[in-house]
Amino acid sequence: MADRTAPNCHLRLEWVYGYRGHQCRNNLYYTAAKEIVYFVAGVGVVYNTREHKQKFYLGHNDDIISLALHPERVLVATGQVGKEPYICVWDSYTVQTVSILKDMHTHGIACLAFDLDGQCLVSVGLDSKNTICVWDWRRGKVLAAAPGHTDRIFDISWDLYQQSKLVSCGVKHIKFWSLCGNALTPKRGVFGKTGDLQTILCLACARDEITYSGALNGDIYVWKGINLIRTVQGAHGSGIFSMNACEEGFATGGRDGCIRLWDLNFKPITVIDLRETDQGYKGLSVRSVCWRGDHILVGTQDSEIFEVVVHDRTKPFLIMQGHCEGELWALAVHPTKPLAMTGSDDRSVRIWSLVDHALIARCNMEEPIRCAAVSTDGIHLALGMKDGSFTVLRVRDMTEVVHIKDRKEAIHELKYSPDGAHLAVGSNDNSVDIYGVVQRYKKVGECVGSSSFITHMDWSTDSKYLQTNDGNGRRLFYRMPSGKEVTNREELKLVQWSSWTCVLGPEVNGIWPKYSDINDINSVDANFSSQVLVTADDYGLVKLFRYPCVRKGAKFKKYLGHSAHITNVRWSHDYQWVITIGGADHSVFQWKFVPERKSKETLHIAPQETLIDSHSEESDSDQSDVPEMDSEIEQETQHTYRRQVYKEDLPQLKEQCKEKHRAMAMKKRERAPASGMRLHFIHGYRGYDCRSNLFYTQTGEIVYHVAAVGVVYNRQQNTQRFYLGHDDDILCLAIHPVKDYVATGQVGRDSSIHIWETEFLKPLSVLKGFHQFGVCALDFSADGKRLASVGLDDNHTIVLWEWRKGEKISTIRGSKDKIFVIKINPYMPDKLITAGVKHMKFWHRAGGGLIGKKGSMGKTETMMCAVYGWTEEMVFSGTCTGDICIWRDMFLVKTVKAHDGPVFSMHALEKGFVTGGKDGIVALWDDTFERCLKTYAIKRAVLAPGSKGLLLEDNPSIRAISLGHGHILVGTKNGEILEVDKNGPITLLVQGHMEGEVWGLATHPHLPLCATVSDDKTLRIWDLSPSHCMLAVRKLKKGGRCCCFSPDGKALAVGLNDGCFLIVNADTLEDLVSFHHRKDIISEIRFSPVTGKYLAVASGDSFVDIYNVMNSKRVGVCKGSMNYITHLDWDKRGKLLQVNTSVKEQLFFEAPRGKKQTIPATEVDKIDWSTWTCVLGSSCEGIWPVVSEVTEVTSACLSNDKKLLATGDDLGYVKLFKYPVKGKYAKFKRYLAHSTHVTNVRWSHDDSLLATVGGSDTCLMIWSHETEGCREARQCDSEESDIESEDDGGYDSDVTRENEIMYVIKALSTNMRPMTGVKPHFQQKEPSVDERQGVVRGSRPPVSRAPPMPEKLQTNNVGKKKRPIEDLVLELVFGYRGNDCRNNVHYLNEGADIIYHTASVGVVLNLTTACQSFYLEHSDDILCLTINQHPKFPNVVATGQVMLVICQPHLLLSTCGKP
Repeated sequence: MADRTAPNCHLRLEWVYGYRGHQCRNNLYYTAAKEIVYFVAGVGVVYNTREHKQKFYLGHNDDIISLALHPERVLVATGQVGKEPYICVWDSYTVQTVSILKDMHTHGIACLAFDLDGQCLVSVGLDSKNTICVWDWRRGKVLAAAPGHTDRIFDISWDLYQQSKLVSCGVKHIKFWSLCGNALTPKRGVFGKTGDLQTILCLACARDEITYSGALNGDIYVWKGINLIRTVQGAHGSGIFSMNACEEGFATGGRDGCIRLWDLNFKPITVIDLRETDQGYKGLSVRSVCWRGDHILVGTQDSEIFEVVVHDRTKPFLIMQGHCEGELWALAVHPTKPLAMTGSDDRSVRIWSLVDHALIARCNMEEPIRCAAVSTDGIHLALGMKDGSFTVLRVRDMTEVVHIKDRKEAIHELKYSPDGAHLAVGSNDNSVDIYGVVQRYKKVGECVGSSSFITHMDWSTDSKYLQTNDGNGRRLFYRMPSGKEVTNREELKLVQWSSWTCVLGPEVNGIWPKYSDINDINSVDANFSSQVLVTADDYGLVKLFRYPCVRKGAKFKKYLGHSAHITNVRWSHDYQWVITIGGADHSVFQWKFVPERKSKETLHIAPQETLIDSHSEESDSDQSDVPEMDSEIEQETQHTYRRQVYKEDLPQLKEQCKEKHRAMAMKKRERAPASGMRLHFIHGYRGYDCRSNLFYTQTGEIVYHVAAVGVVYNRQQNTQRFYLGHDDDILCLAIHPVKDYVATGQVGRDSSIHIWETEFLKPLSVLKGFHQFGVCALDFSADGKRLASVGLDDNHTIVLWEWRKGEKISTIRGSKDKIFVIKINPYMPDKLITAGVKHMKFWHRAGGGLIGKKGSMGKTETMMCAVYGWTEEMVFSGTCTGDICIWRDMFLVKTVKAHDGPVFSMHALEKGFVTGGKDGIVALWDDTFERCLKTYAIKRAVLAPGSKGLLLEDNPSIRAISLGHGHILVGTKNGEILEVDKNGPITLLVQGHMEGEVWGLATHPHLPLCATVSDDKTLRIWDLSPSHCMLAVRKLKKGGRCCCFSPDGKALAVGLNDGCFLIVNADTLEDLVSFHHRKDIISEIRFSPVTGKYLAVASGDSFVDIYNVMNSKRVGVCKGSMNYITHLDWDKRGKLLQVNTSVKEQLFFEAPRGKKQTIPATEVDKIDWSTWTCVLGSSCEGIWPVVSEVTEVTSACLSNDKKLLATGDDLGYVKLFKYPVKGKYAKFKRYLAHSTHVTNVRWSHDDSLLATVGGSDTCLMIWSHETEGCREARQCDSEESDIESEDDGGYDSDVTRENEIMYVIKALSTNMRPMTGVKPHFQQKEPSVDERQGVVRGSRPPVSRAPPMPEKLQTNNVGKKKRPIEDLVLELVFGYRGNDCRNNVHYLNEGADIIYHTASVGVVLNLTTACQSFYLEHSDDILCLTINQHPKFPNVVATGQVMLVICQPHLLLSTCGKP
């Protein structure tokens, strides 16, 4: 079998030819070390001209399009394009990431700029609003964001002489921004009469509020404040693309190919016309210029970089060049020399020296070039053209040999035969032509078997055969030189190929992912001697495979750098290098090949860091060569925890139902009951799908979770306290290093993490907004300030929080595979690890992002747990095969066999470790995992006498381990919590059912006991009195869904899922009798009252069988229900049965024969029922919620005094109603602790306790019933109903009116006042139509009171001279907004002034002079006002307004009316 691992050799990027000049500006700078920094494709390049060396920054995963240099000139910020683009700030010296800024922009990042002291970075997005963001880049936090402009923004700059001021410019606008608080406010530049309104391409700020900007027509516009004060006409012949400010003055560069230098007052110093110099050419256009001392760097449209020395300006040095804009497809390597030839749609063919990293020849052709080949002797270079012709040149002087055109479609591939006699030319006309080289390229043959364009070709070593690939994915063979197709594959058996560049064929099967379109790999090339294959694809990835690679989905190493599709890849003649070329980025990459033996030596050199790990072994295939997964882990990975309906959806659902029930709200409804309930005890612990979720607190109590509850258990008193802040399943729990705070994460559409303290069970912080579907792992940092969390979304997003502030610090997509554990490095809180299915990743924080590398181990294992060791680089992880992996940094040092089966939990001690596994053994280890010091097996034989229950089986799978207080705490998959004494005895503290739904629940008729039966195939008896323990358990052959005690409490009937039922002795649980008459599940079972003579057994096949218990015979069958039976009750006399079915039928049958009866609703209430557990009928009509289409009431139970009805529903709520519950939508008290559906509720014999079971959360909860007198109000005790009724105390008419005012409509109507831009009193030009409407183009407001504006009238009135608008000044405002606002008049300045608001104006009225002063920055009605009472902030006022977009409240100093 072929080796499917990735090859051991690798590639290292050595040189990139090219510079991105097209569609980018201002992207070329000198660093502090006098190196040159720029970008090409997806790579940041730092080029040292003196040593002719390049360094690469590879942190991006798509085209970089913007770059800014930090004022200290060491750090660089680069921005990329993409669906979720991000900004990287990196060090130009080490080329390592310093910070990642993400989650704000879409489409791409067009411009970047650092402020003067380098603390803030501003970025402009490519989205429709051209959003501008200001970042605190070290922390990765957004300080402010605002829509930039409706059209493209080309440049942005900080005003280096005024704090918090920015200038942006672009298509027909320039804007002056001020940053105030977290708001960016723009003022549009006023062109006035001084110059024409036109597109501004670049700008630079000077002192005294002066801004210089370069315009599209070649003028320089000079601004003072927001007004244009003068223009420098004809500074350049056409558009000025770049302006750079330095100590000596300003440099500008334009489309006319000139560089101009200006002094600090913008007086011209000199002009350098690059077109006139030795290296110049017609059409040279400058895109970027950087002036430092006497050196000027110039970047051009055609991907060249020049360096000009000012005193010798006629001789610029050409220090870098690449292909111009246009696709780059042609690549060939010289057969004997280290040369590469490339040809592109820019019609040039270029020869590069791979040793000197330089362009050594260039020749322009008539047509775009699509492919190239060099003859075997290295004399001829053949070029295939886009128009179907091909040209042969002499390599030494680039003169033409022949030019032949036999085809109309492009030539996509050509190759010389190994003996040099023939040239095969493959075209998009579906054919290959063969030409004789010696006969001056006379055509000697033609291959016409293909039905699609030719993509790849290879000759055999003896030059007798040719194989081709075509666009249809067919592989064909031809005899040479005649071109006859070979149909008999036998004769090809022994053919050896001189090269392998085809993408089809058994040798390269493995390069294709399992499910892939056949055309996304563009090029391959095999290195026969090292047995490796390199491929290039549409996703910008270069991959290394073993050769031959026969089986699909082989492993590979991948390298990122090219941004879009890579069109071609070739090995150099001596296999030292790999050359790749990018189609759209038209760059040439040269990679050094590092063979296996060298790879080992270079390991200690830090691999170049990339976001996508460049030594990744990952392959897209299902890794069938990984051993089978353990069943438990398999099960756990399948869990998605997705819900049909989340509790978060309830308010919305209720809103939708409201209309239907308006009428109901008028009626008087039943009040909620006076007495309430309190959660008393929970039997259960979530061990079946969670790990490491059990800890000792500071005070020696035990904290864990089950269902939606955080539990703090006191083992001395056997009592529990509860944190009830969650509303759905908790999936993970982490404890603060001081052991007094706990973090828990839950399931939810927008799932939340709660941090709460264990003493008073109060929440300290709730974190939401970043995780979908659920949170599956948490960890605190060693100082307790940070928290790391992992979500259950498809990318398993990792978030690092500063939890007290509720701020996210960093986020990153974790892994496609499930993550089981996250741990923050205790010594360095910026580092963390994640481990999970088939991976172990080491992360470090960079600003708002995290950078991860996969741990390097031989075969990928699934990790179940991990801890940091005694130094910052040591990590220990437990695998699914029972090994402990010991890591130093990211490298696997060794593995130790610890358990049979997976290691689920481990815990680090001062001196050593403790581990627990599926084998049910707890092992203590020394600090290096050299020796196992002691093992404890969890067995029934060693259970201590004080245990609160019984161990179900020996050696249960251990899921959580924790140490403290001289004991080891163990949580098992079976839902047990045990305490292991160091000397050996084991005490069982808490237990619950195992995985599987719990439905069956019955309380004893006269003792504080209850019985439960579950899908986990056990029947259990629980003590409800203070001992709170499991008294007996019995394993059943099948799971069960219902049980019932006989009236004397001696027998217990249990219905099972396969249609049989048993009656067992209630004390010993031994069988008394069993029956099997049905095939379907037994859904409910009931003894008749008083003597218990009859037993009614309801089944899923919609029958109720009635048995005589005394003689064990079936005496009747109740037929006639449409669907399966859900509930069953007897009347007091034992003569009548009430039945509910799943289609909401309420039926009555006579016992014991089972005859169906029809009873009118009025009579039903008069019947004296022995129990009431039904959910239908007029006496419980009010228990059904408004959203009953979505959620079912699954169970109900009437207390023995017939006053209270308790219900359980599908959303996990337990509710208490006053009985009878007549009339719809009664009021209730609602309690939340179960996570999903509450399957059953039962009152104890004396109504003092209520037992509830929650289906899949497996727990049995005991609630104590607190009557009116003795209970204090509790937070969980909400008195609610699903709809508000009028009798709740009607509103006063004023309040009603104010309550119903909709400000939205006002805000949506077209505003006469512009909502963005400059206030009229600052404006000197007419606002454009867009501004007048105050809306983004294409989003007219939904409610408009104005006639629609004609679309086509948007002229820019460049030529018309307009009268300036006279300025109006607001003098007096009559009015005060009292009709719908409150608390909005305040004294200021110790009673000298009053402040209030009306319309959109804040008014300060001086009581002595009666003068008003105004705050006018709002753009719509102000609705509220408050003043800061703190002596430190006198006269600070906040006002809030209505608006279409949510507006920030304004803070203003009332003395001067300034924000």
